Amino acid sequence: MKIVRLETFTTPFVGFVRATAEDGSQGWGQVSTYQADITCEIFHRQVAPHALGADALDFADTIRRIYEKEHKFPGSYLRRAQAGLDTALWDLRGKVEGKPVASLIGGSPGRVRAYASSMKRDITPEDEAARFLRLRDAHGFTAFKWRVGAECGRDQDEWPGRTEAVIPVVSKALGDGVDKLVDGNSCYSPARAIEVGQMLQDHGIGHFEEPCPYWEVDQTAQVRAALSLDVAGGEQDCEFSAWQLMIEHRAVDILQPDILYMGGIHRTLEVCRMGAAAGLPVTPHAANLGLVTMATMHLLRAIPNPGKYLEFSIEGLDYYPWQDGLFLGDPYRIEDGHATVTDAPGWGIEINPDWLAKAAYKASAL
Repeated sequence: MKIVRLETFTTPFVGFVRATAEDGSQGWGQVSTYQADITCEIFHRQVAPHALGADALDFADTIRRIYEKEHKFPGSYLRRAQAGLDTALWDLRGKVEGKPVASLIGGSPGRVRAYASSMKRDITPEDEAARFLRLRDAHGFTAFKWRVGAECGRDQDEWPGRTEAVIPVVSKALGDGVDKLVDGNSCYSPARAIEVGQMLQDHGIGHFEEPCPYWEVDQTAQVRAALSLDVAGGEQDCEFSAWQLMIEHRAVDILQPDILYMGGIHRTLEVCRMGAAAGLPVTPHAANLGLVTMATMHLLRAIPNPGKYLEFSIEGLDYYPWQDGLFLGDPYRIEDGHATVTDAPGWGIEINPDWLAKAAYKASAL
């Protein structure tokens, strides 16, 4: 069954892809967020021409061939565009077979434990602690992640002294029996990261994400060797060579691929296999409530080496205004600290027609 039409609906932040097969079957996917309008242009120029006419249900080799045909363009934008094709075809296949994607990739529907993930640095330690407690009481979260340092901050804090304050204030407020995680977002040199990591250990925090510039794998390896907590990373990496280097250097304890940065489910599963062979768990990056979080839920229900939880963004429209009205219904309900993959076919979501009507449209056809 051939792919005969590929359409995109996009804003600068979000781009959805609709794939249509020759029998009329359709599936929805998403290119990665941010500069999505540029990514959708790449999709039509460098992804769609290789995909049209290919098998809509058995498409692993099509994903590989796009990489080979576009070998002069390694890197993020092509992977982000490929993700739109991959996720749309998984949804299409799920609808044809009447199965959720989780079942198609070897798992099953069901619950996934989630951690409440803060994206904010412009928030006081006291306010961060207070909203975590509200979320704990309202939704039953038993794990939380907050931010330290400044993003790619060259050892600087968001404001002086914030890191030294936010670590003990939030940790003490959450108390015992709760998993505590922090994210450095490539802020620190190895020496400063080790100092911060020791503070984290002293306050019962067990997960230190991206402590050093992510492209400096040896620096992250130094930090991991010096600390007893888990060092995590990989959200930005989209080429297999980077994952091989990370694993060979034992730079991290937890792998964190982002499904849409990676180029979709097929390529993310390859990272999961690499991690399983090395004895490493996978806790994917899923930092917004677009399709990436739903795809991650399905993935975690299927792989043999899932991490302990799903990253679940707690930021609303004040932080991510572009999340408004993407889907019909409430696909991201959290109950008792868990999200749920239903038995609905494909991704189990429906794109909001009103959102689509306002988006920029483009089509490529066989």
